[in-house]
Amino acid sequence: MDSSEYERKIASRFAAFDQDGNGYIDRQDFSGAAAAILSEFSVTARCGKGQDLYSGAEAFWQGMAGIADVDGDQRVTRQEFITGAVKRLRDNPQRFAEIARPFLHAVIAIADEDGQGMTVPAVERVLRVLGVSPGGAAAVASGLDSDGDGRISEEQALAGFAAYYVTPEQP
Repeated sequence: MDSSEYERKIASRFAAFDQDGNGYIDRQDFSGAAAAILSEFSVTARCGKGQDLYSGAEAFWQGMAGIADVDGDQRVTRQEFITGAVKRLRDNPQRFAEIARPFLHAVIAIADEDGQGMTVPAVERVLRVLGVSPGGAAAVASGLDSDGDGRISEEQALAGFAAYYVTPEQP
C-alpha cells in the first residue's frame, strides 16, 4: 500500500472519533462516546463501571492527544490525526491500539452482561452507538469473533481496533 493510499484510509477514520462533527477531535468527543455507551446499556455514570468508562475515555483522549496534538491546543485536527496515526501505525499498529485499552476494557465490562465476554450483538450495539452504520456494525462485530464462539474478548477487540486502521473501509 503506498503512502498516499495509507493516509487516505487513516483520514477516513477521523470522522469516527469526531463524534460531534465539529471538525476536530477533543476530550468532549471521548466523554460523549462514553455517555452514549452508558445510556445504551442503562449504566449510570456514578457507578464503578461508569466511572471506569469515563476514566478509560480520558486515558484514550490523553493517548490520542499525546500522539497527534502537535500544537498542544487540546484539539486534534484532521491533519494532526493523519500525521500522528500514520507515524504510529508505520511503527507498530498494536501500539496505537494500546492507547485504547483502558477504554475498551471498560466498554467490555459494561457490554458483558453475563460475565462471559461481550456477545456479537453487544458489540454491534456499541459500534452503532459510536456511529457505525447497522450493516457495518454487524460485519465488524462478526469479523471480531475470530474463534466463532459468539463472544468478543478484550484481545479480539484490541486486534480489531488496530486492524481497523490498516484495512480497507467496511461498507
